[in-house]
Amino acid sequence: MNPPPINVQPLDTGSTFRAQAYHALKQAISQMDIYDHNEEIRLEERQLSELLGVSRTPIREALTLLEQEGFIRLQPRRGIFVIRKTKAEIVEMIQVWAALESMAGRMVATQATDEDIRTLWDLFRNFEMRNPKEHVNEYSDANIAFHKSIIRLSGSKLIQEMTDNLFIHIRAIRKLTIGQDNRVERSINDHKEIIKALERRDVDQAEHLIRDHTLGLAAHVEKHCDFLE
Repeated sequence: MNPPPINVQPLDTGSTFRAQAYHALKQAISQMDIYDHNEEIRLEERQLSELLGVSRTPIREALTLLEQEGFIRLQPRRGIFVIRKTKAEIVEMIQVWAALESMAGRMVATQATDEDIRTLWDLFRNFEMRNPKEHVNEYSDANIAFHKSIIRLSGSKLIQEMTDNLFIHIRAIRKLTIGQDNRVERSINDHKEIIKALERRDVDQAEHLIRDHTLGLAAHVEKHCDFLE
């Protein structure tokens, strides 16, 4: 199986190329399905320069920043590789995400507007008359959007920043595992109970449900994802 392509667009020449290249590459890497094949994902500096429409200098500067943040590794005479985590590292990252998202849930329950909370239902409207197990890819996108929305509605910039650097791996693992072991049905039921708790402004229950829901993913990875080793 071929490695996933990197989806980037030419940069706007009206602002700093390094900053634009950094954000464009980080976004593109975050959207990759980096765990659904065995081959290493290699990036080509020349190709990135051509795709983004800038010289190699801002590309190199952006790649240095991404390496410092743990998204890629630069290996002399070998190339640029997107970092993939081990199973133990993924489990630990999910546990950290569970702590951060459950705290975000407390904040949503106490300070988000009723209208904001109602928007969470909109993510699942398409599955009211359809079986999500028959539309796994579409449901996967809604699932990921749900968790990102909890973080966003918390209003905490720090939680958003901390989860952004976990998101590349959490997103890829959620997308890969959502169709396994009847997780789709359990997921949508969990989401409904979380939204109901938020609507009731039941802070402790919302926090508990969000934490246990995400820790369920950690347990699934621990049990079923030996391919990550």
